[in-house]
Amino acid sequence: MSDSTTGNAAAPVVLETWFDLQCPDCTSALDDVHALREKYGERLDVVLRHFPLPKNKHAYAAAQAAEEAAEQGQGWPYAEALLARTSDLAERGEPVLLEVARELGLDAEEFDTALIDGRHLLVVDADQAEGQAIKVTGTPTYVIGGERLDGGKSQEGLRARIEEIADRLLAQG
Repeated sequence: MSDSTTGNAAAPVVLETWFDLQCPDCTSALDDVHALREKYGERLDVVLRHFPLPKNKHAYAAAQAAEEAAEQGQGWPYAEALLARTSDLAERGEPVLLEVARELGLDAEEFDTALIDGRHLLVVDADQAEGQAIKVTGTPTYVIGGERLDGGKSQEGLRARIEEIADRLLAQG
């Protein structure tokens, strides 16, 4: 995963967020991500991990595009902007990936080239394989302090559980 998809690599606590960038549940999970960033600031590194679900036709390309955005220094802003357009992505497909890049002032031609040449395939495939290895089955899923929290069926209570784990880890540090 590119460095720009993380908030603060030196943070004492890491929260991995396993997202499918065409998943409406991941869109609603952004409220939790924002609240956690606000509460913990530099003490929490929120890392975007890719877990494109087979049912979402454009999720794999979206993950590659997010990696290109990370290369251009805008990983999280791109992911968030794309998640805000999940229905548009589902309806119109890959042109939306380039539109979001342009809207953020990124090099859309480089996005197009990256999607064609597949330069980010290995990163996305590695994330997906690691997710499968740790039993991620749906999105969003979180990993913090070695604990996997599955939000694929329900996100109810997840933020409180993440805060509980983060508080414990920060108290130990």
